[in-house]
Amino acid sequence: MMADNNDLEIMKMMLKKGRKKLKSAVINFENECFDDSVSRAYYAVFHTISAVLMTKKITCSSHKETIGSFIKEFVKPGTFPKSFSKTIQKLFNERQTGDYDFGGSIGADIAEEDIEQVKKIIESCETYLAEFYKVSREYWKE
Repeated sequence: MMADNNDLEIMKMMLKKGRKKLKSAVINFENECFDDSVSRAYYAVFHTISAVLMTKKITCSSHKETIGSFIKEFVKPGTFPKSFSKTIQKLFNERQTGDYDFGGSIGADIAEEDIEQVKKIIESCETYLAEFYKVSREYWKE
């Protein structure tokens, strides 16, 4: 299935936003702002999987719907590793803790692990999109 140029440009913007959120997660981590780091890490994945969902013309109105659709359409059929399901759910829950839980906080070990997992998910998604549209991975970074 070939997307029109407008869809591809939207996907590029979503992936760019995802990479910016990852960069922000790293900066927050380096400054020991671990709650904000995991929040940005989650959003990096959220924007990236939203771009992947566009390959099936799927747009969602909520975070839970986006995560559920990605798992149903791409993880369960085996396009992406089953571990992505658990990781994305974990990122969502930790973002909730980091953003809204006044009594809890995220530690450096969790934030660091999240950043590493997010890097893997983004890389896998960009590779998938490059193969799907028969373009280089660099295409998504233009």
